[in-house]
Amino acid sequence: MALINKFWAFSFLLFLIASPFLQVARCQSDEAVENAGEVNDIGIVGDETDDAQDFADGSFPSAPGINTIAVFPKNIAKLVKGGEEAELLVGLKNDGQSSLNVVAIKASVHLPYDHRLLVQNLTVQVFNNGSVPSSVQATFPYIFSVSKFLQPGPFDLVGTIVYEIDQHPYQNTFYNGTIEVVEPGVLFSMESVFLFTLGIALLILLGLWINGQIQNLSKKTKRSSKVEVGTKTTDASMDGWLQGTAYTQSTSSKFKKK
Repeated sequence: MALINKFWAFSFLLFLIASPFLQVARCQSDEAVENAGEVNDIGIVGDETDDAQDFADGSFPSAPGINTIAVFPKNIAKLVKGGEEAELLVGLKNDGQSSLNVVAIKASVHLPYDHRLLVQNLTVQVFNNGSVPSSVQATFPYIFSVSKFLQPGPFDLVGTIVYEIDQHPYQNTFYNGTIEVVEPGVLFSMESVFLFTLGIALLILLGLWINGQIQNLSKKTKRSSKVEVGTKTTDASMDGWLQGTAYTQSTSSKFKKK
């Protein structure tokens, strides 16, 4: 029971250490959802126009003073089910001198070990009335889905938002990181389950090692205390055996002289 209590105490300590990071991620998601409600006047166009398609297919520089961020709302683990829609919120802050007009959001899936190997081009989402004045923040939703035939596992997602300032096109990469593609109806991939199990096993081994060190330390302490008590007992017994001999008489005479 003592070992189990120590293991649970150690696990609870790890949870307390990790809770601030989980809270930060949760706050970011909630903040992005709130900001999304402030830009309801932005219309999403289902059919791509020729101009928007030209913007989406091109590659442009980023404008100074334009900052972007991406949040997976209510999906901190960034799990994407194959063949099903996933939502991504793109936050944009215009610190430039002029207003901008968001044209489209596009994304692509790549192999994690080599970005040159393209796996899939995702939907190009075009926006209407996506104007963002100077010194204003706005949030744009991006709905995408990966192929249901995609093998479950980690992939790199590269997302880009295309906008124009004074009729000049620009773009910013708002996300360039890993997502976990899972099968529909599966909450965790086999790799995630393996890593979780491995982490639990390592924690158990660490708890057993700590418990062994504590027991060894307590045994050493008990042994040292027993040696001290045994020495005192031996001295008392020796005094009993030497009672009445020349040794005790000489010792008593020394005390009398003093």
